[in-house]
Amino acid sequence: MTEQTLPVFRQASSADVDTIVALVESAYRGESGLRGWTTESHLLDGRRTDAADVGALIGRPDSRILLAECDGRIKASCHIERQGDAGYFGMFAVDPGGQGSGLGKQVLAEAERIAREEWRCRAMRMTVIVQREELIAWYGRRGYRRTGEYQPFPYGDERFGIPRRDDLRFEVLRKDFDEVAA
Repeated sequence: MTEQTLPVFRQASSADVDTIVALVESAYRGESGLRGWTTESHLLDGRRTDAADVGALIGRPDSRILLAECDGRIKASCHIERQGDAGYFGMFAVDPGGQGSGLGKQVLAEAERIAREEWRCRAMRMTVIVQREELIAWYGRRGYRRTGEYQPFPYGDERFGIPRRDDLRFEVLRKDFDEVAA
C-alpha cells in the first residue's frame, strides 16, 4: 500500500474464500509469514485456517469477513462478529509486504466502526496468544486492555495449528467504545 492509496473496504463473498485463506496463511505461517512481524511460525506449525472455516464464517449470521483492497488487490482481512453487546475481532491478516504501512490500523478502525455504528456494540473483544507480547502491545496502543481472562489453546485440533510448545493460551483483550475514542 502506498501512502497515497487509501484502502477500499468491502464484505467478503464466497468468491473470495481462496484469496482470504492464502492471505491469512501468508501472514501467519511459513516463510512468507517471516517477512512480516505478525507471524506465529515460532509458536505454531501447520495451517492457520482453511476454505471450509472461512466459508462458514462468511455464511454465519452476525458475522462478516472485512476485506481491504488497494489498487484492486486484497491486502488485508479480518473476521468480525456480533456477540451480544460486543463485537469480536479475529483472524486479522495484512499482507506481509504491507505490514507496518498503517493498513492494519485502518482495518481495525473500520472493524470497530462497523461494530459500533452498524451493530450498536458497546465494545470490541479479541483473543491473542499470550506469548505475542508485541501484538498485545500494538492493540494496547489502540485502546485495548488486558482483561485477565484467559482461554485455553485448542491442543489436538490441528485446524488451529500444530503447537511448537505446550504453554500456549489466549488472553482476552477488550476495548470499550464509550471509554475510548475510536
